[in-house]
Amino acid sequence: MALAQGQEPKAILIKNIKLIDGTGGPVLKERSVLVENGVFRMIGHSSDFQALKDVTIVDGKGKTMIPGLVGVHNHLHIPGFPFIGEVASKLYLASGVTTIQTCGAASAKREIALAKKIAAGEAIGPEIIPSGPYITGKGGNPNMIIPQNEIHLRDTIRFWANQGVKWLKVYRNIEPEFLKIVIDEAHKRNLKVTGHLCSVTFKEASEMGIDAIEHGFNSVSYFRSNKKTGTCSGTREYIDTLDMQSKEVDDLLHRLVKNGTALTSTLSIYEASIPSRRFIDERSAEIMAASFREDFQHLKDQPDQKEINAIREKRFKRIMEFEYRFYQKGGILSAGVDAGRHVLPGFGDKRNFLLLLEAGFTTLEAINIMTKNGALKLGRSDIGTIEPGKRADFVILDGDLELDPKVIEKTEKVYSNGKPYDPEVILESLKGKYGE
Repeated sequence: MALAQGQEPKAILIKNIKLIDGTGGPVLKERSVLVENGVFRMIGHSSDFQALKDVTIVDGKGKTMIPGLVGVHNHLHIPGFPFIGEVASKLYLASGVTTIQTCGAASAKREIALAKKIAAGEAIGPEIIPSGPYITGKGGNPNMIIPQNEIHLRDTIRFWANQGVKWLKVYRNIEPEFLKIVIDEAHKRNLKVTGHLCSVTFKEASEMGIDAIEHGFNSVSYFRSNKKTGTCSGTREYIDTLDMQSKEVDDLLHRLVKNGTALTSTLSIYEASIPSRRFIDERSAEIMAASFREDFQHLKDQPDQKEINAIREKRFKRIMEFEYRFYQKGGILSAGVDAGRHVLPGFGDKRNFLLLLEAGFTTLEAINIMTKNGALKLGRSDIGTIEPGKRADFVILDGDLELDPKVIEKTEKVYSNGKPYDPEVILESLKGKYGE
């Protein structure tokens, strides 16, 4: 029985599929998965499902099933465009991203409104975990919230909590005393706090109780030379010279893990800064508005940048190593696209998977990072893995992901809360609209 876009069947049985369930456990071969009323009900072999009636059957032979991706640095804005939610949300869903944490909002009220529309079934897209506006400090971006005093800051947080935000993001210039207030007031109101840090070190923020830190090694200020306490200052030569096996690095990683501070990997956007790695795939080009494509072509046509390329390529490997070591020590490493440049929402999430493999993670570990660990960062137990009782967010890939990593790009069908969506139909409707 064919289903219309977003039409929820009473029951679905996906038969004989290769299953990567997101838990980090082994690949399960020739499994069948029963979904009823938007929830995973049973996982087993085909012989376990003999007496079912009124069930939509999906043949999974030759395909791979993974949980819906949980993107936890997935903005609804990009530089120059303060809100691209209507297009970005559909791009996320078409790529198999069924939950996003926006990690800072440029248009918080519009973001909250879109989240409510999707939750009500009035628009399609992933579940949106909305953020408040960025909070920074003196000398920071004037478009962000710059606290005047404690009363102002606490009132601001209370206002956005009442509007429906779930996360607050602090930015590079936040003063330590104000970060403490943000964390305190947020936690009183069951909000979580993450940060793109500079003025405050990872160690300091972790000890204050921050829930997560973004971008990993690329924004570690702990090792800066000539850094002044509480200010975004000092040199960044640590990125190129620090001994990654040193006791100082090991101690920092241990502290983050011990304190339960999650880290978010954003490899695809950093890759886009490396001249030799800049590329635009055909599908992305089709989605981009003409002027947006032209801007990227201008970037590609810049003079030879061999020196910049060598420096950034080396840094990229060190960023990867930091994340790999954090994960191996038991840290909660999650992932998000941080869309920008020529890296599109959703498309960049899938690119993250391939970059995590390049960093040394296995296929099972990469899926675990992009699904279960995203849910752990969010404090959610109802999503992130394919297990009985959890919400039926999942993706069917056309091929064997275990044998061919590029199968991550072959998204055949996306199910959000048990409802099926055809990625090709969604993408066809978005051609030429990104960056209009």
